[in-house]
Amino acid sequence: MPRRREIAKREVPADPIYASPLVTKFISTIMRGGKRSTAERIMYKALDIVKEKSADDPLKVFKKAIDNVKPSLEVKSRRVGGSNYQVPIEVNTNRRTSLALRWLIGFARKRPERGMVQKLASELLDASNLRGGAVKKREDTHKMAEANKAFAHYRW
Repeated sequence: MPRRREIAKREVPADPIYASPLVTKFISTIMRGGKRSTAERIMYKALDIVKEKSADDPLKVFKKAIDNVKPSLEVKSRRVGGSNYQVPIEVNTNRRTSLALRWLIGFARKRPERGMVQKLASELLDASNLRGGAVKKREDTHKMAEANKAFAHYRW
């Protein structure tokens, strides 16, 4: 949290194929060790597979998957009077998106299929159909927030 002035958010340029800044952000999240071209290849091939399997616009499926994974509530630890409470709070819009991207990629990497392209395509299709690990993670997060609703008055 800056004390002096608000830090300006950097604008993410749209990707060349789908003209979507969200795809660029997703590619940046996939990327490891600065290998952008590898991350781009994985993303675009996965979207091609999504296009074949769903017979729908891959960008629409991608956005639907991200919307299905975005959490609206999460819990944060607050120390009050010598004990820690899990306090439910609403999630900021930027954090919602970044959590959704991170969860999608994390659960795609854990999938048993062969090759990251197949894993990512399957996870995107599952998430757009309200299945898969990333959607389950969002549901668990919401359940945890619901269970700790009694401590909502500690929010500040």
